[in-house]
Amino acid sequence: MRRRDFLALSLGAIAAIGCVAGRKEDAVKTAKFVAPQPQTDLIESIERAAIEEEQSAQEAMEEGIGSEDSQAVPKDNLEIVKESRELKPIVAQGDELELLTSVFKRLASVQKYIGFGNFNIISFDAMISLARTAKTVGAFTYAELTYLEKLFFRDAKAYGFFGEKVTTKLTEEIAQKEVFKAPNTGHYLYKGKAAQVYESVKKDIGDSIIMTSGVRGIPKQFYLFLAKTLECKGNYSEASHSLAPAGYSYHGIGDFDVGKVGYGEKNFTQDFAQTQEFEKLMQLGYIAIRYPRGNPYGVYFEPWHVEVVT
Repeated sequence: MRRRDFLALSLGAIAAIGCVAGRKEDAVKTAKFVAPQPQTDLIESIERAAIEEEQSAQEAMEEGIGSEDSQAVPKDNLEIVKESRELKPIVAQGDELELLTSVFKRLASVQKYIGFGNFNIISFDAMISLARTAKTVGAFTYAELTYLEKLFFRDAKAYGFFGEKVTTKLTEEIAQKEVFKAPNTGHYLYKGKAAQVYESVKKDIGDSIIMTSGVRGIPKQFYLFLAKTLECKGNYSEASHSLAPAGYSYHGIGDFDVGKVGYGEKNFTQDFAQTQEFEKLMQLGYIAIRYPRGNPYGVYFEPWHVEVVT
């Protein structure tokens, strides 16, 4: 077994060590559990796998693929539907902003510990269990877990995000047998329709197009949404126009992003719409963009986001 594949099995083992029940209230109770004894061999194996993940990520960045962490906020707010612009923004301030920051830092520590690719598919339960055993991460506090639960179950319409909630269970898991790691990307993709669409895109457009973001579990979407919220100075509403709140992202059930090789962070800006790759993408006939211009969901135009699930 290759070491980089070991983590996929390890994460399932971690979830079994300290699995949290799927009921809404149990996410909060996790902080009260007695931490399990450290699984030394397991942790060492994860650390080795994480090193290989980081190497894979570095190779992707060197090719100029870019990172989904860098999605830019367009200057033209008129793209956002009127209902979103008329709502009073929801902004984290004071103690809540401090809590937001501490949660984000802990999520970032988990991602650093296991590698960004593996972080994409880790479940909420597995993440909590891993944090309790990894000294460089540290256990999520009761306040942090309460905050994450509150954030997950908040109706995103309050932000001005009018998309559908496609994952309703905080502890939803991504089955290992249902995904695979796409070559030269560091990202996972669902087998079946998503894989077929990506394969067709690569075949029809060529090597100049690459997947820049694939499957994202709940922890990863928390991380991205909170990163954007901090960039927006605690403004959840503004962040939701660029990144779906956890539970609302179609990346959790099949969608993926594409970009131009060598284009770097511009792949997550509207500049991508000016590339030949995007022009060819739109000429294929079988591709739709999840968030086109003037969409009714309160989301900025995302020319890179391929709609798979309809």
